[in-house]
Amino acid sequence: MLTIERLKEVLDYSPETGHFTWRINKRRARTGDIAGSVVAHGYILIRVDQTRQLAHRLAWFYVHGRWPDKNIDHINGQTADNRIANLRQATCAENLKNIKVSSRSTTGVKGVSRMSGSKKFRATIRFEGKRVCLGLFDTIEEGAAAYMAAAEKHHGEFASHISRKQPR
Repeated sequence: MLTIERLKEVLDYSPETGHFTWRINKRRARTGDIAGSVVAHGYILIRVDQTRQLAHRLAWFYVHGRWPDKNIDHINGQTADNRIANLRQATCAENLKNIKVSSRSTTGVKGVSRMSGSKKFRATIRFEGKRVCLGLFDTIEEGAAAYMAAAEKHHGEFASHISRKQPR
C-alpha cells in the first residue's frame, strides 16, 4: 500500500496546475518530467512502485494525507483537470448527477431529446432513482432551461449544465 511518505518521496504535486512531476529518475522519465499518461475518458494514470493510481485520487491523498472515503468528482467535468480546487468527494449517486451529455444525444444538450414524429423537445431529469419528465417544449433552449432549473433544485452543487454543443 502506497504511503504518503513514499508518494512525496517520488512525486511532487502542484495544487495550482494539478500536475504531478517526478522527483526521481525512472527508466522512461527524468526528474521534473510530468508524471502519468492519459487513459480511457481522459483520466490520468500514474504508476508508482508497480501499482497504477488515478491522478485525481493521488492528488487528494497528497493534499489531505489520507485516501478519499468516497469517489472523487471533477467539478468542471474535465477528468484531466486534477487541480485540488476542482476535486471533491462524492457518493456514486452525486458523481452521476454531473456527468457530461451523452455522445449519443441528438440535441447535444443534457436532459433534452427530440420527440420522435414531432417537432417538440422533451426535457427529463433523473433524481431519487426515477426519470421525471419536465415537459414538452418548442425549442431546445426552452427544454435546456427547464432541465437547468430542475438540476439546480434536485442536484444542488452537483448540478451540471455541460453540453456537447451550443443549443440550436
